Amino acid sequence: MITERTHTAQQLIDRISSSAAKVNYVSDALLTSALMYLEQKGLPTSKHEDYKYCNLDAVLRKEFKNIEQRFLEPKNLAEYKYPDTHRIVVINGAYSEALSDKELPKGLSVKNLSATNDNEKKLIGSVATVDSDAFVALNTAFSSDGFFLSIEKNTRIDHPVHVLYVATAESEAFINTRSFVVLNENASLTLIEEQINTGGKTFTNYLSEKMIAGGAQLNSCTIQNEGASAYSINTNEAQVAANGKYDNTTVTLSGQLVRNNHNVKLCGRHGEAHLYGLLSTNGTQLVDNHTLMDHRVPDCESNELYKGIVGDKSTGIFNGKIFVRKDAQKTNAYQSSKNILLSDDATVNTKPQLEIYANDVKCSHGTSTGKIDENALFYLNARGIGKDTARKMLLESFAGEVIEKIQFEPLREKILGLFESSI
Repeated sequence: MITERTHTAQQLIDRISSSAAKVNYVSDALLTSALMYLEQKGLPTSKHEDYKYCNLDAVLRKEFKNIEQRFLEPKNLAEYKYPDTHRIVVINGAYSEALSDKELPKGLSVKNLSATNDNEKKLIGSVATVDSDAFVALNTAFSSDGFFLSIEKNTRIDHPVHVLYVATAESEAFINTRSFVVLNENASLTLIEEQINTGGKTFTNYLSEKMIAGGAQLNSCTIQNEGASAYSINTNEAQVAANGKYDNTTVTLSGQLVRNNHNVKLCGRHGEAHLYGLLSTNGTQLVDNHTLMDHRVPDCESNELYKGIVGDKSTGIFNGKIFVRKDAQKTNAYQSSKNILLSDDATVNTKPQLEIYANDVKCSHGTSTGKIDENALFYLNARGIGKDTARKMLLESFAGEVIEKIQFEPLREKILGLFESSI
């Protein structure tokens, strides 16, 4: 039976298929499973609980009626270069060896997904399964030749790896971007993932699988600043083994519609995961953060803090679930969502969730939404600080709790500057 949402999915598949190269780094069986999932389930609509406030099916039907897939050469990317980093450049989903750094430190390997060996190919699709979400299935079937990054066992990479994702098109384009990051035992890495748009109206379907082995540590930051002509869905699937640690800070400053799915599986004892998020919206933007912290084994810890500053007629969403399985005793898990509304027309929807099947745990969640503290404003005004300056000071203080989690100083300073200009 063809429903409206499967019809939309089929139209999208037809448009992408006309210009997309065959994906050659996943098995035929996995490709078939991805297409079957899309055929049976289609794309999620507002009737789908997880996409209740973010109807991507409707966006694609309305905003991307004529996907032409005509890409442009990237503009000068020098302004996006950070000191003391190893840079990887991805253009419209494809890893560009020519634009990326040629010399990499010992123990760090980066290659096209199509250049992976048989053992590496088996990993692709093992952390993010095609039956978990329609956009994972869509990415699996049609992703461009992204990158596979691996860190050898017992290797510490001293300088951050900066991945610059560039979307650039002549008109309307749908881009499937994919990566796989694996840290072997006791490896450590700081990873910066930055998303920009240098032309055209684009819908980018990002998918990143991250595998953190025993004792490994991945500290990552995602910067989303693609502008008003960009729409995106971003799926991060992380798997953490025993004594591993995964930290991520996601800062969303622009993008007409941004959906972030961040799912973490804690699969080994004494694993840790910490997720931090900041969104600053205006106009008619919509930013939707969905997280799942899946505690599968005992003695693991997780922490989440998401903050939103929502102005004009924009919408901010947070939906986070802590899932504690039956055997995951001694779990410590905390979740908090805090939001400031800057206008009466702005909207915030929050839904923190706990689903616990173990009986010896410490778990909590909380959410709050309100306007700028008028007493604090009055206090600052009374001391000679102008209204606009005082307002900015309070918003910067509110956001600072998340921004200060970014350890790489040049990036932290850049984000502070971008944030200050957005409020």
